[in-house]
Amino acid sequence: MFARIVTVTTAFVFPVRRRTPSPARRLETPPAGVSSHVDDGETRIGLPSSKSEPNLRCRRCENGDVGSTDVNDYCSFSKAVEHLGDRWSLPILAQLVLFGPLGFNEFASGLPGHVSRSVLADKLRKLEELGLISRDRGGRRRDPYRLTAVGHDLAPAILSLRGWAEKWLPDGVAMVERDPDIVLGWLTNRIDVAGLPDRQAIVEIMMRHESEHRCWLVLERGVEPYGCFDDPLLDESRYVYVEAGMTVMLALAGGRRSWADAMVDGSIAAFGDPDLIRQLPSWFKSVGESISDRVPRSNPAISRAALQPGRVLPA
Repeated sequence: MFARIVTVTTAFVFPVRRRTPSPARRLETPPAGVSSHVDDGETRIGLPSSKSEPNLRCRRCENGDVGSTDVNDYCSFSKAVEHLGDRWSLPILAQLVLFGPLGFNEFASGLPGHVSRSVLADKLRKLEELGLISRDRGGRRRDPYRLTAVGHDLAPAILSLRGWAEKWLPDGVAMVERDPDIVLGWLTNRIDVAGLPDRQAIVEIMMRHESEHRCWLVLERGVEPYGCFDDPLLDESRYVYVEAGMTVMLALAGGRRSWADAMVDGSIAAFGDPDLIRQLPSWFKSVGESISDRVPRSNPAISRAALQPGRVLPA
């Protein structure tokens, strides 16, 4: 009867397909530092019997289905997920990668979603402890956070992950249902200031999914555009009313569909002044334009516009 090997790990958990090893792969003796005992004729290999014995969790993996017998790669991924796998750490780092040094209040108002100030303070403190960010200690609460050399070393990975997610991951409708401000922020990023009307125009957008969400964009050539979640109560004759499903608005906001095509095929419905409706597609940038092209580093507020519900924020 072949010996049965029980794989135990403390650093991480991943699927292990148990197989009876062939005679050539049978372990005759356990590795040094690993305790073993015989029970009913079966050899079991486990963790060290005391804390003083070596910890082998990053030594070897005897699972034949894993591509490498060296588990160090898995331990590295486990460490990365443990320290950066929460909801806020990577978005915080991404803000610093894209826009440079930022203060606490800029994070609080600029991060997509609704992060409490206590949670944000905790995440920033943790990233400082990890050596990824630092803060000038001038005794002022407004001193900005900035990436350290270690943080800058992570920047290419963050940008690569963002590009990959934009290309391959499906739209997170459920995520946007919880945080509709994400769509408004993306739409604000896609405004083409060169194509805006000479007179102020207001786009009221109603997005439908499990519930309805409304937001407004205020647009005028020569004036910084802004978005809000409360009706700005401006000239009613200059309103354009847009209705669409959440998935359609996500595609428009992400630059994967054009406004003109969506209006032609009926994916969105537009009401109001016919002349303003005709101009509507020209107010947004073209399909396929990358985030790096549409988020100017010289004006980081544009990318963070309209990310705080209930307030009118300049773009």
